Amino acid sequence: PARTPITIRHLLTHTSGLTYGFFDSDTPLGKHYQANDFDMNPNGSAMHQWVAELASTPLAFQPGTRWNYGVSTDLLGHVIEIAEGKPLGTVLEERIFDPLGMTRTGFAVPSEAAGELTILYKATVRGELSLMDPATGSGFLEPVKRHHGGGGLVSVAEDYWRFAEMLRCGGTFRGTRLLGPRTVDSMRTNHLRGDMESMGQPRFGETGFQGIGFGLGMAVVLDPAQAHLLTSPGTFAHFTR
Repeated sequence: PARTPITIRHLLTHTSGLTYGFFDSDTPLGKHYQANDFDMNPNGSAMHQWVAELASTPLAFQPGTRWNYGVSTDLLGHVIEIAEGKPLGTVLEERIFDPLGMTRTGFAVPSEAAGELTILYKATVRGELSLMDPATGSGFLEPVKRHHGGGGLVSVAEDYWRFAEMLRCGGTFRGTRLLGPRTVDSMRTNHLRGDMESMGQPRFGETGFQGIGFGLGMAVVLDPAQAHLLTSPGTFAHFTR
């Protein structure tokens, strides 16, 4: 039994106790995630059903005690839907995409832009490439059933640059402010008791996460030497690898 409820802060910092089934695929919990479609699937069951089923599933650890990358951000997306009374895609369009001029970003690609969709490949265990998502017949060409906060948007480089530039500039882009400067400062400040390595087990990547902390939705470099990165303290990104 959980000793404390999961908070918004736990979700923002990936310390909620939630996981991804493909990270814990060799454990009973990971197998349960996979069997019950708890990983990102835009065409699975409705979002409220996904959340209800997830709520009855055991946690990987007590909330706030460890760091683990998982469906925390997906759950945050549904919290936004409840607070706004709108689908997440609509909220993102109103609050982020339209103000930043991100006109070619969304959870599905319109038919008139289908010819610009790229083919996605994935690496096999033998180091070869296999087809993951074809440009023609892609799952992104159809309206999706549920909008995940943790992934699923399709965009172009210019739109993504606008979003990244807004964060780099402390919440503004070309005179349009989306976030307060102190909000952005808090986002890129480490909210863990140590670095990610000391707060949990590294689940992916070629190296660990020594010297890298985690803020609100993003990783932040604490010690470049420990992190083995040629960068500066305070560098922030989704994951600084």
